[in-house]
Amino acid sequence: MDQHELWMEEAIREAKKAEALREVPIGAVIVKDGRIIARGHNLRETSLDPTAHAEMIAIREASEALGAWRLLDCTLYVTLEPCPMCAGAIVQSRVKTVVYGTPDPKAGCAGTLMNLVQEDRFNHRAELVEGVLRERCAALLTDFFRGLRGKAPAPAVPAAAEGECGSTED
Repeated sequence: MDQHELWMEEAIREAKKAEALREVPIGAVIVKDGRIIARGHNLRETSLDPTAHAEMIAIREASEALGAWRLLDCTLYVTLEPCPMCAGAIVQSRVKTVVYGTPDPKAGCAGTLMNLVQEDRFNHRAELVEGVLRERCAALLTDFFRGLRGKAPAPAVPAAAEGECGSTED
């Protein structure tokens, strides 16, 4: 398992925390110097806050951990492509690299609908890595929304089939 997959596993763990709260399962972690400095998962419903996206929570936590608003040399791992609000926060906080799992065809602003994190007219552009553990990240969302609609979730792909060992359950 490469480093991006390792850290995306941690973002998936965060997404499962959101799911346990009946929130849309989106998770994020921020890594600096080989260690997680912040975590976040979707809390919009729980907190009644439209800005309580996984990325926003992780960015706030990372800024607090570093004692700075600039998240230089940090990598943000998130299970779903950032929306316009989160993409703006990524640019404003100077995150060096964004790694996401699955694209968001309705709100993705890291390449799908537009690419705000690499917009040349801004004073900062993040490096971008797309599609890390894409199928697993997409399945979290698909299964969640199928459950809301009363449909059975898609059959799970055994972890061994994806070359992984152990569980991502907390």
